[in-house]
Amino acid sequence: MTAPGVHEDVRERRPVSERRLHPVTPFRRAWAPVAVMIGWALHDPDQAQRQLTRLTPTALLIGLAVLLPAAALYGFLTWWFTRFAVTDSELRIRTGLLFRRTAHIRLERIQAIDVTQPLLARVAGVAKLKLDVIGTDKKDELAFLGAGEARALRAELLARAAGFAPETAHEVGEAPSRQMLRVPPGVLAVALVLTGATWGWLVVAAVVLPLLWTATHSLWTVLAVAVPLLGAAGASSVGRFVAEYDWTVGESPDGLRIDHGLLDRAHETVPPGRVQTVRIVEPLLWRRRGWVRVELDVAGSSNSLLLPVAPREIAEAVVARVLPGVSVPPREALTRPPRRARWCVPVWWRGYGLAVTDAVFAARHGLLRRSLALVPHAKVQSVRLVQGPWQRARGVADVHVDTGANKSVTARLRDADEAAELLRAQAERSRTGRRDARPDRWMA
Repeated sequence: MTAPGVHEDVRERRPVSERRLHPVTPFRRAWAPVAVMIGWALHDPDQAQRQLTRLTPTALLIGLAVLLPAAALYGFLTWWFTRFAVTDSELRIRTGLLFRRTAHIRLERIQAIDVTQPLLARVAGVAKLKLDVIGTDKKDELAFLGAGEARALRAELLARAAGFAPETAHEVGEAPSRQMLRVPPGVLAVALVLTGATWGWLVVAAVVLPLLWTATHSLWTVLAVAVPLLGAAGASSVGRFVAEYDWTVGESPDGLRIDHGLLDRAHETVPPGRVQTVRIVEPLLWRRRGWVRVELDVAGSSNSLLLPVAPREIAEAVVARVLPGVSVPPREALTRPPRRARWCVPVWWRGYGLAVTDAVFAARHGLLRRSLALVPHAKVQSVRLVQGPWQRARGVADVHVDTGANKSVTARLRDADEAAELLRAQAERSRTGRRDARPDRWMA
């Protein structure tokens, strides 16, 4: 007979000890019934107000006396029935109060594990583990664990995913990290002001709100439009500053580590070999300062930002770490479409460019906000040539390369003969690139 919380894993023939989450977790989950009531009140505020006015103080107190213990009991029971265990081959998570669910996460399919700490979690000394698993869109998570336990469990899971023996995986510890870059808060603040998104929303508000007041003379109508506009302006500046504050990039054997956040701290990892596309974005007002933003497409992962702002030279050095053997083509290496392409896309055709090297397919677009997309040949899943009737008349075509992140990069308005040759040659480059590519393994 096995002890409570321990069961026999039939496939692996060794006892597996199940563990519970941190005792603070019930307080987080107890908010679920309360959140349902708040959501109903916000969805129909008039009805909620009418119902509240009908309640006497005694009935209200009785309702609270029932609701609060029920919420506390719900939080305790969901915590009690949630357990997890690490076996030789998988992470097993059991959840569910009425309907039981068991998630079996194969360790070799784990490609990234992020540690996040919302503000209240930082105060309580706990953290959340989010797991990126190949083949799933939604991240599985363990919330909450003690901050030290979360880091130790992350290190153990990555060690096992890298092939370390189960007996020694917990002794490996977290891989050492070397800091490569830290974005100063002042630089981030200036960069966000110069992006133009904030000023764009403010200009829209300055134009729309007076016109709306002139047309309606209704303060409530103006406020109903002003709040979303000002909220969008704040989200594009203040919200991003809070999320990207103290952005730090470090290099370790298990990938590039990213730490950021003013209120909510996040510890993310860019998994090696899983990056499909790197985009170097250059807003108009950043060019005089030589700043760029680096974005990513990672297969099976929602992590999409590598650098919020950095000098171009430093950004290119970091890109070389993400894509080993790839160098960013210089501006003069990017060739524009032929001049007859202006009849297909007036003015903006000048923003398109293409460069193909031995290692990467690089396509640029944009005049005011330039974006250079880099796709290693080994990551190209398919190549397509698209040519509409107007493009056929002008002798140009678009070439699309599809990646493993379900995204495409397009070389717009290329000469038709060049596009046909590019289609043929890219298929061969992709085969050669996949043959010579490094393995997508942790710590490989």
